Amino acid sequence: MVTLHVGTYAEAGGPGLVPLAVAPDGTMEQGSPFAGAANASFAIHSPRHDLHFLTDEQEQGAVTVLRCERGAWRKLARVETGGAAPCFLALDAGENRLAAANYESGTAALFALDDVGLPQAPALFQSSGRGPVAERQEGPHAHCVQFSRDGSGLYLVDLGADRVLRLDLDGAAFGEAGTAWQAPAGEGPRHLQFQPNAPLAIVLSELASRLTLFGIADDRWHPRRVRSTLPYGFAGESLGGHLALNLAGDRVYVSNRGHDSIAVFALDAAAGELALLQHVATGGEHPRHFVLLEDERLLVAAHEKDGRIAAFRIGGDGTLAPLGEGTTVPGACFLLREDRVRGS
Repeated sequence: MVTLHVGTYAEAGGPGLVPLAVAPDGTMEQGSPFAGAANASFAIHSPRHDLHFLTDEQEQGAVTVLRCERGAWRKLARVETGGAAPCFLALDAGENRLAAANYESGTAALFALDDVGLPQAPALFQSSGRGPVAERQEGPHAHCVQFSRDGSGLYLVDLGADRVLRLDLDGAAFGEAGTAWQAPAGEGPRHLQFQPNAPLAIVLSELASRLTLFGIADDRWHPRRVRSTLPYGFAGESLGGHLALNLAGDRVYVSNRGHDSIAVFALDAAAGELALLQHVATGGEHPRHFVLLEDERLLVAAHEKDGRIAAFRIGGDGTLAPLGEGTTVPGACFLLREDRVRGS
C-alpha cells in the first residue's frame, strides 16, 4: 500500500489536499482532506529542510509551505510569487533556492531559502513575446522552470512565446537572458526534463503534442529527434500534458489531454534516439498529471476534467497496463508521493 496526496482546484470543487491510499492491485481509498493547501497544481519536496512547497494557482499566486508531523500537515507559510497562476516549482541542487513559473503573467520567480527553508521575497523575471495561436499565445506564458545542472542558470519554458530561455543567475538574482531554443511558431512548449545521466534535454510541446530531444554542449542545445506524442493519423484535438522520465532515464512518459492517453517512449541516451513503445488509454478526461512509483511498479494519473484517478502496472519493459476501477476526486490536478512525506 502506498499513499498519495491529490492536489485539487478550488473552483472545480476541490477540498484541498486529499490523501489517497493505493493498493498493489490499484484499489484506492480516500482519506480526510487538508483544507490548508488550495489549488495545489504542483509541488516539490525539500529533503534537506523536510518541507513541501506547493503552488497556490490563482490570480495572486503563492507558494504554500507545509511540513508533515506525525502524519498530519502543518502550514508554515504562504509566500506570494509576484505573479498570476504559478503552475511549476523547482529546487536547485543544494536546496538553497526555489523557482516558480507564473503562467498567466509570464514571469519566473526566484526565492532564496533561509536557514530553515522558508522562501524570502522573490526576484522576478518578465518574459515577453507572443505566438500565432491567438487564444493561447496572446502573450508570454511561463509553464516550467528548471535549474541548470551546475546551478548557474534557470531555464524558463514559455508556452506563449514559443521558446525556452536560459536565465543567468547571480545567487538569488537574475542576470542576462538568452534563448536556449526558439521553437517553431505555434509549438507551445510546456515542460522540460533533463536526462539524469547524459547531456540531453527533452521538451514537451503542449500545442503541437510533440517531444523534442536535444543534445547539450557548452550550454548550447542541438535538436536530435522530434516525435509526436499522438498515434499516427489521429486528427482530433489534443494537448500535451505531463512529462516524466524514470530513474534510469531510459523511459519517457507523456500524457495526452484530448486523446486521453499516456505515451511511453524508449530513450537511448547514447544514440540520442526516442522510440515509441505504447499508447495506453487512461480512462478519464484530460490526464493533467501522473506520478511514477517505480518501487511499487505503479503509475497513477489524475484527470482534470472529470477528477478520475487511475492506476497502471509498469511492466518490465516500461509499458503500462490498467489496474482497478480507480476513484474520483473533485478538482483533481496533481499527485504528491507519500514517500516524499516524512513523518507520515
